[in-house]
Amino acid sequence: MSSAGEPANPDGPDSEAPRRKGPLSFLSGALTAGLLSWLCLGLSRRMALYYALHPPHYASATAQSIATALKTLLVGMAFLATFSFGFIALGLTLAFLRSLRRPEPVKPDGT
Repeated sequence: MSSAGEPANPDGPDSEAPRRKGPLSFLSGALTAGLLSWLCLGLSRRMALYYALHPPHYASATAQSIATALKTLLVGMAFLATFSFGFIALGLTLAFLRSLRRPEPVKPDGT
């Protein structure tokens, strides 16, 4: 046993090769990111519509400025999340298609 309470690995710490992601992993990630992007798009559109129909009206110029800045920040962050998830979904979809097109050969020793 090692000093940390873990069993000692007779082949050394580098004997485990990192596992490669398969096409199913890329597909599930792309679908998840696409769903989140679609949900964020709906939220973003509703937020933009709500703030367009209900603009802030305050007597104080400072309060009006803060409300407008907060509105801009919230709508901008919602659209940023939409496009971020969309680009992630696009990248994972391309990785999925690439993994289908050129599978890696399996070595005879099992690694």
